[in-house]
Amino acid sequence: MDLHFSRANGLIDKKIDCLIEHAGGVRTPEYVREMIIAALKAGQEEETRADLKLMNSTLKEMRFTSKIFGRYRHIRKITVFGSARTKPDEPVYRMARLFGEKLAGAGFMVITGAGAGIMQAVNEGAGSEHSFGVNIRLPFEQRTNPTLDGNPRLITYKYFFNRKVAFLKEASGIALFPGGFGTLDEAMETLTLIQTGKRNPMPLVLVDEPGGTYWTNVLRFFEEQLLEDGYICATDFNLFKRVEAVDDAVAEISRFYRCYHSQRYVGRQLVLRLTSPIDTPFLRELNEHFADILMPGSKIVLSGPLPAEADEPEHSLLPRLVMDFKRKDFGRLRALIDALNDH
Repeated sequence: MDLHFSRANGLIDKKIDCLIEHAGGVRTPEYVREMIIAALKAGQEEETRADLKLMNSTLKEMRFTSKIFGRYRHIRKITVFGSARTKPDEPVYRMARLFGEKLAGAGFMVITGAGAGIMQAVNEGAGSEHSFGVNIRLPFEQRTNPTLDGNPRLITYKYFFNRKVAFLKEASGIALFPGGFGTLDEAMETLTLIQTGKRNPMPLVLVDEPGGTYWTNVLRFFEEQLLEDGYICATDFNLFKRVEAVDDAVAEISRFYRCYHSQRYVGRQLVLRLTSPIDTPFLRELNEHFADILMPGSKIVLSGPLPAEADEPEHSLLPRLVMDFKRKDFGRLRALIDALNDH
């Protein structure tokens, strides 16, 4: 039988509806129904067992991720990347430990890769009760650090791509300490997603020890190769900040949420939710300074919640800015958010 995601499957649709009803407690049956259809279609189409195993493991890992993080969605979490090979007697290890401690003190939870080095330091500083670990099965090097061993917020993944989703989807900010290929991979992926608007804006801090050159060398490459050759724009440098002190890193993250709260798209419109209202003169300034990122003839306007936002009642009392954003220069959008937070 040729299955369709539309309700054109006759008896199969009725049986799926019956199954969902019999299972009980399914709050969004329309999505569950499509997932079942997708599984059935994959079973019909795929002849190789390996492909089905990958789909099966991916769905199970993503479901478990949502289950573990779901009850903590009201708490902002900061994902921290860095080398698993950093030793406890190194200055940058002590910085990472203090960073975790100060993040927890500021009301954040932390997410790490659950391994040794920088990851262990951050988890030690934040403490088990403020930590998540998203581990990966590797044939070498990666063991769960003692702070996370036995933690109910520890998830071990088979696939890197599922782990990457957890790192970024659940984060309200990213901090990158010096590290190897894995750290640079996460840095580039995070920058790509924010630069292209596939991930909502969030603070991204590059942490060097005082006098350190790890991130300065990376940024020099950005400037001398990527920028000069036209592969990136000057405004892309708004998307991150390099720091050499733990207090500066924590301040940069906290500052991002001083006025800005969150965002979503409603049709073509971008809605910025704020923690406090802004006055008319400042709104006029924003329209003057950021006209270049708006669709021709449009304005940034003050607003209450739009009807489409009724599915997020927890944000209903927040003031909003609504705009027809071009969805092109996300570095400039970050500059607008910075202007809101600094006002």
